[in-house]
Amino acid sequence: MKADSSSDMSKARDEAYKFYGGADEPEATPEEAKRVLSKIDKRIIPILFGTYMLQYLDKNSLNFASVYGLEEGTNLHGQDYSWLGTIFYFGYLVSQFPSGYLLQKLPIGRFVSIVTIIWGVILMTTPACTNFAGIATNRFLLGFTEATVNPAFVMIMSMWYTTKEQPLRLEAYYCTNGIATMFGGLMGYAVGHIRSGLPRWQYVFLIFGAISVVWGVVSLIWLPDLPATAKFLDTEERRIAVNRVARNRQGVKNHYFKKYQAIQCLKDPKTWILFVMAVGAQIPNSALTSFASIIVKSFGFDTLGTQYMQIPGGAVQFLALIGGGIVCTRFPGMRCITMIVANCICILGAALLVGLPNSNKWGRLVALWLCYFQGLGFSLSLTMVSSNVAGTTKKQLTASILFVGYCVGNIIGPQTFLKSEAPSYHSAYIAMVVGYTVKLLAIVVLYIYMYRANKARDLKYPGQEAEAIDAGMHDITEIDNKGFRYSL
Repeated sequence: MKADSSSDMSKARDEAYKFYGGADEPEATPEEAKRVLSKIDKRIIPILFGTYMLQYLDKNSLNFASVYGLEEGTNLHGQDYSWLGTIFYFGYLVSQFPSGYLLQKLPIGRFVSIVTIIWGVILMTTPACTNFAGIATNRFLLGFTEATVNPAFVMIMSMWYTTKEQPLRLEAYYCTNGIATMFGGLMGYAVGHIRSGLPRWQYVFLIFGAISVVWGVVSLIWLPDLPATAKFLDTEERRIAVNRVARNRQGVKNHYFKKYQAIQCLKDPKTWILFVMAVGAQIPNSALTSFASIIVKSFGFDTLGTQYMQIPGGAVQFLALIGGGIVCTRFPGMRCITMIVANCICILGAALLVGLPNSNKWGRLVALWLCYFQGLGFSLSLTMVSSNVAGTTKKQLTASILFVGYCVGNIIGPQTFLKSEAPSYHSAYIAMVVGYTVKLLAIVVLYIYMYRANKARDLKYPGQEAEAIDAGMHDITEIDNKGFRYSL
């Protein structure tokens, strides 16, 4: 199948094609490849690490400010606080397809950096909000801008790293969710000791927003757009960088929107399995983000305790993510299995929150910490896009649909925390069990689908590696590229 009957050769070819030496070109020596990978890691990973940690801190700043008078300071009542968690993801949802389109069309490094500066400014304006309408608008705009980060980073992973390298690198930046939880807990604890000046809840937004603005400027200077245009690599190193990634059989990037890939994306079962996985994963997410301080406080801990008792949960998340990344790197074919194990641990934690008596505060706290394994399962689902979807238009749309599911789950989640059920929140904990169970079933279905597809292609289309690599550099999708094999 041709990439597009109306496209000329320049539209079909990858933007990095001029550095592509062909599938038959000898690979770089191990020493050369290692040197180039080291330079890429030093340039790319620190920026992804910092940006991802800040976006997690910024969107969850509501959680850290909630115990310092946020509701009183912004005149919130009833379910208003729950709606703030939901409204953020309405902004995130509205942004998905326009931001996905712009990520394909524009230089990705500069686009992400400018958006980081913008959301930092938006966060710093939060203290000016004095009512629900004001802070709801602020949260919507914050969600609209932060929505760029996850799809962009999925794309960056596929542009710079081989399929084998992606899990550990993705976990290296995604583990900042755990670091952010720990750092946010420490920052919240420090803010709790401020006794003068502005109301304490306002300092959370001012501090986190200012850091994001500064970091966005650093990213603008430091984060490159493409391996083929990266100034920190010389000409030969750019060639090596492009040819390394070409062996993923996915190409690097093509900025032309292709209608046939959009249609194929909508027809592909993987797209909708990933959508269901994201919804199931994110329904419980608000318990670990917007409501974590309130939940810990409901167990019987004091205001400062609600901050530092979140730190172990962040440590669990950090260790789970790094450990999962190492396992999936050393043992290919373990991604879905790792996701299943992580999700089973989450089901156990959520079930304990449902079943343990309110008097068992330490048992319930440990149960909440177990739910922080959630990040490992969701982050690995992102590698299902970066490693298993080819064709730039299709990859970007698949990521956008996955994050629509992410938004749907996060829109539903806060509404399960009913003010009338405080402090037990029984409905929310039941919803967590249901969400994790739905996600587990979706992972199993995805694994079976990809495993059977690989076996069928091995029998019907053996030995097509060279053709598959060249097809990837002509922006052919994984379904049309018969030499493509899914990473399990």
